[in-house]
This record gives sequence, C-alpha cells and structure tokens, in this order.
Amino acid sequence: MSALRLETRPAGTLPPSMMERVTLIMDLFERPQTRLTLETVSRGTRLPRSTTHRILDQLVRLDWLRHTDAGYTLGERALGLGGRETAHSALRAAAAPHLLDLAVRTRMVVHLAVLDGPEIYYLDKVGGRAAVDIPSRVGGRAVAHCTGLGKAMLALLSPEEIDARYAATMECRTRRSIGRLDHLHRELALIRRRGGLAIERGECFPHLGCVGLALRGPEGPIGAVSVVGDGKSSLELVAPLVVDTVRAVTADLFQAPAPQLAG
Repeated sequence: MSALRLETRPAGTLPPSMMERVTLIMDLFERPQTRLTLETVSRGTRLPRSTTHRILDQLVRLDWLRHTDAGYTLGERALGLGGRETAHSALRAAAAPHLLDLAVRTRMVVHLAVLDGPEIYYLDKVGGRAAVDIPSRVGGRAVAHCTGLGKAMLALLSPEEIDARYAATMECRTRRSIGRLDHLHRELALIRRRGGLAIERGECFPHLGCVGLALRGPEGPIGAVSVVGDGKSSLELVAPLVVDTVRAVTADLFQAPAPQLAG
C-alpha cells in the first residue's frame, strides 16, 4: 500500500498533486480481480466524483485500468508490472485443492492453464506418476486451438477476437488438428452449445484426448481446467466432474457463489 494514508488527510481537503490522487485510486485495486465502480472509487479515495471520473478516464486511456460493464479493473500496463503473475498465483492457489481432488476421483491427469494470444500457458499439472506420460509441463505452452483447454477459453471470445488471434496463420500439431479458421468457428459454436465443454482427441498429441471447461470471469475466460487421458477413453464420463471442479474453483477465486454453467 502507498504511504499516503486517508486518515491523516484533513477532511474536505484534496491531495495537492495529481500523482497523489492517482496513487489513492490505484491503491484501491488490491487484487488483480478487484472491480470497482466510479462511486466506490470516489468514496474510497474521498475525491469528488467529477475528479475521480476524470482521472479514471485518463488511466483507462493509458491502459493502467480497464472499464467494462462490471466496473473498473487493472489494465494490461498495470498487470505487466507483476500483477499478471499475482493473478496466476491467486488462480493456482484457489484451484490447487480442487485439481488434486479431480485427479484422485478420475485417476487421470489434470491441467490448469490460461490463454495467452493463440497459445495456452500451463499453470499447474496434477496426476502423480501418470503425469510423466503426458508431454506437458508447468510453465510450458501449447497451441490453443489444438487443446481442450484452449478451445474452451476461445469459445468465450467473440468471433472478431478469434479472427484477430489467428489473422496470420493456424499451426497444426497433428493430422487431426483444426487448420482452417472457418472450421475453428464451427468447433467453437459446438462447444458453446455444449455449455462450454471442449473435447479434443488427437489434435495436440496423436494418442491423447482431453475434456476441458473454462473458468469464466466478468470479462471472459480467466483460465481453464481439463482432464487428460488416452485418446480412446470415454472422456464424456468425467465431464460432470470437470464442471463441478470449475464451479468450485470459481467460487473460491471470487469468494462468492459460482455462476451456474449451462449443460
């Protein structure tokens, strides 16, 4: 927290510099997931509403904050100063016990990942000795549209965002990989009709398959959970357990009842 303390400022006075006012506002965003309304920021800083609104607009234009229907949250520039890693740590901490429980119940390997452009970034991998046979690693990456994790998160994006992410090329990992943008759009539409469940067989690795579901935040996907097994296994049978896990992680992460997922 900043050295600026609200309780030491005389009532009815404003901090003398713009820097101090900006610091008061930014101090309210204690976690990467924090979302605040204009009124909340004005009350929390004791700044006039018009002053608060003007500073917030400037911070949004400079990408320190983002403004959505849910309120203001940290922007890419703030997250790039370590906030993104903090968000990943919070997600891993909230997910860890539930990933372990899912691995024990299914006796399969469980992944946690986030979306990063046209790729996924693995945050966690649970599965005991069985995990050795799965060619993925924490801190590693994979092509998003070739994985259940990635497709589940991509399905929460708009068609325009999908087009932008794959404007250059679409990498194929196996002969079963999706290699055309129109085919990807059809696959994502199918995933949405299934309530967000993404099933992949042999698209990333020829002998493996997975079922994944995204963790949904106010502005889109914040991560995804998947169960990985042999490409011939009945992945649909473990899909309800994946849904339960995602609901539990979401509830713990936001410390509120998880949104009900369709399907």
